[in-house]
Amino acid sequence: MGEMGVNSTEAVHQLVISGDVCGSGRLGMRGKLRMREAMYEAVHGAFERVGVRGGLHLEDRGDGVLAALPPQTPPSLMAGLWVDELHQRLRQGNEGRAEPLRMRVAMHAGPVSHDGRGLVGRAVDLACRLCDSDVAKRTMERAQGVPLLLVVSDSFYRDVVAEGGRYIEPEHYRRARVTAKETDEAAWFHVPRMSVPPLPPDTPGGRPGEAGGRAGGGPSAEGEGADRGADRGRSREAGRGERPERNAPDVKYLFEHIGGDNLVVEGNTVHGGFTGIRKEYRAGTGEGSGDE
Repeated sequence: MGEMGVNSTEAVHQLVISGDVCGSGRLGMRGKLRMREAMYEAVHGAFERVGVRGGLHLEDRGDGVLAALPPQTPPSLMAGLWVDELHQRLRQGNEGRAEPLRMRVAMHAGPVSHDGRGLVGRAVDLACRLCDSDVAKRTMERAQGVPLLLVVSDSFYRDVVAEGGRYIEPEHYRRARVTAKETDEAAWFHVPRMSVPPLPPDTPGGRPGEAGGRAGGGPSAEGEGADRGADRGRSREAGRGERPERNAPDVKYLFEHIGGDNLVVEGNTVHGGFTGIRKEYRAGTGEGSGDE
């Protein structure tokens, strides 16, 4: 178990990260040991890369981890550089591996208590529920071959992700409802290097039959913001292509991405795979630059 940042039952506002390995139940004993070694190598390496050491609370969950970050840790650092570093380490570690390591990771911030045995609080419960949700598991089933899925709570998306920042791509997130036990919450899903996560077509809060589409029914403040961000992102990546009109289901557009990838926009549905582009956004400006 990692070092405790606060050894008190008094709740402190902290960022909670819940991580779980996909398909670990199918592994034998030696496979589980190799999986755990690779998981900790990737997770610890990502924490070291962003400079998080002292004050980090890290619990072992068998085929996963539960972490609470020191209160002074910038959440944008974790949603940006940490996620990017974890994704890269998983990709590199999976090269030539017969049993590729794939992880679901969830983030939520809120009051957290440490009782000497572990983490306690609704923030902990929600992070774990998002990570273990049916939507997250089914999305990873549809995203075969990708090493990482990130799920963040609605409040974390509004407060951190939507503001943008280094390695943060808010327009590539999609919202869906997560319902499990007493949890009924909106959450945002993201697969690094994919234009949109392949959410199941019957995802609660999503549009029926629109795989990987933007979830949510009517317009909302954060939804409209995500719409505008997605339009800006597609416009930047489209080269000389014309931006598609909204609410035009009979029109199909084909854009050529930077790097040679193709993006098809059919009505309000975006069809695209890996962009191969990492973007850096400046908070509040909507401006960004991409690099391979």
